[in-house]
Amino acid sequence: MSSVVSRWYDPWLTALAPLIWGSTYLVTTEFLPPDVPLLSAALRTLPVGILMLFWLRQLPAYGWWGKIFLLGLLNIAVFQALLFVAAYRLPGGVAATVGAIQPLVVVILSWAVLAGRPSLLSWIAAIAGFFGVALLVLGPAAQLDAIGVIAAAGGALAMALGTLLTKRWQPPVNALVLTSWQLTVGGIFLLPLAFSVENLPQSITLTHVAAYLWLGVIGTGLTYVFWLRGVMRMSASAVIGFSLLSPLSATVLGLVVLDQHLTLIQSLGMVLVLAGVWLGQYKTQALPVKTPTSP
Repeated sequence: MSSVVSRWYDPWLTALAPLIWGSTYLVTTEFLPPDVPLLSAALRTLPVGILMLFWLRQLPAYGWWGKIFLLGLLNIAVFQALLFVAAYRLPGGVAATVGAIQPLVVVILSWAVLAGRPSLLSWIAAIAGFFGVALLVLGPAAQLDAIGVIAAAGGALAMALGTLLTKRWQPPVNALVLTSWQLTVGGIFLLPLAFSVENLPQSITLTHVAAYLWLGVIGTGLTYVFWLRGVMRMSASAVIGFSLLSPLSATVLGLVVLDQHLTLIQSLGMVLVLAGVWLGQYKTQALPVKTPTSP
């Protein structure tokens, strides 16, 4: 059985995810142990994933294990690992700008993955959002690190592809269960990799613990439920357009927490970002989705 799922609050809940994700760069640079991107990615995902899995007590049905492994690899393991590599090696603004290619990637890949034909409005929204982020966070003092830029671009590509595959496959469970599967798969992949290539921090402080709790419980567990819920109920281009809110949130946090200042050019960039997000939602039609059932 299928039904049209479209509620007025769906976009608002979905938008909360990238707004909260915008805190990742600030938390990473100010409150986490230095130079442990893979360990940070594992600690952000695996503990909350296992807790959710034991709480829900639901495993994928036969035939879904391979798909869940691939989604967990793209949406969690690859994306989170590359996100932290970029966060450690680049100023937050540069990393956020590279990550803003996600809407453009979705517009391009939707032809191949979903056999869709993105509208002109989708192209305009993606391009406006990208240039808006560039104006918002890039400046003459921006520092470029080749590995960091490649990591940020790779993470954006992985997340965009994972979002499109989630939309195409429509997993037969709700977003909470899907989140628990993907976080657990991604974390299981990341933890041994971190132990094999990184040195453990010499000490873990209460500040580090609090930062990991924020990133894990709120910045991952809760936000991925909101994000995947949006993916399963809205068009892929509409959902991925919300990713532009992440650098916007990061900029606002810089203004409030780090006492940074907003220039006229940055203000124009903020307007373009909001315009890109709004255009991405304009005349978005509700899509029929499968009613979640227990495997």
